[in-house]
Amino acid sequence: MRADPRADVSSLWERYKAGDDTAARDQLILNYSPLVKYVAGRLASSLPQTVDTADLISYGIFGLIDAIEKYDPERAIKFETYAIARIKGAIIDELRAMDWVPRSVRSRAREIEQAYIKLENQYKRVPTDEEVASAIGVTTDEYQDILAKLSYTSVVSFEELWVGNDRDDNQGGPASIKDESAEDPVAIFENLELRDILADAIERLPEREKTVIALYYYEGLTLKEIGQVLGVTESRVSQLHTKAVLRLRARMSSALGYSA
Repeated sequence: MRADPRADVSSLWERYKAGDDTAARDQLILNYSPLVKYVAGRLASSLPQTVDTADLISYGIFGLIDAIEKYDPERAIKFETYAIARIKGAIIDELRAMDWVPRSVRSRAREIEQAYIKLENQYKRVPTDEEVASAIGVTTDEYQDILAKLSYTSVVSFEELWVGNDRDDNQGGPASIKDESAEDPVAIFENLELRDILADAIERLPEREKTVIALYYYEGLTLKEIGQVLGVTESRVSQLHTKAVLRLRARMSSALGYSA
């Protein structure tokens, strides 16, 4: 009769937390290492091909170690849920540190977000591509080209809306969502409020963009798989994903009173 692997993991947690057992910690790292590969693979699918998945995995390992060291088994949250947030955070932090996104691209992203806010307030509806292009002073074709370049950065930007960043309170932006299991009632209220704002922003997305967000972030499909579902190219899905992310960031910033 085979032993229950869950019992073995529970024993490792008990040994590690009881006496800072290094051997138990190393076994926990090995046990949960597939989480790092999973998160790195998901992020890599929307990053430039020049970003090596193996590098993302190495960054994520530090997030896993951090999660193991700080996780409290007594808290009402699964370790996998807690660890995935910290693994994502570690990878995103490293990508930020690398600063591989050109400053001009970052500037264009802010312009588009500001245009979304201004035009939605003006027209009380989702602005068209032509209206956004006009607002930022480019042709529609140039706007599409900007979106293609921004597709390299959009996954990082969207993950910032979801990943709790309590590793360092100074790093979390206004849209960072904290651990819902925190005991501080103010933090819990702010967390729920942010989730409500984000849920409302997703609901207001154009239908195809909403579908892309749902399939990618909730169903776990890759951009290529989403393209097969929708009957469009992967590059078109990437463009829809990018526009959705920019709209969400703009709405979050507007709702929270921050400039885009």
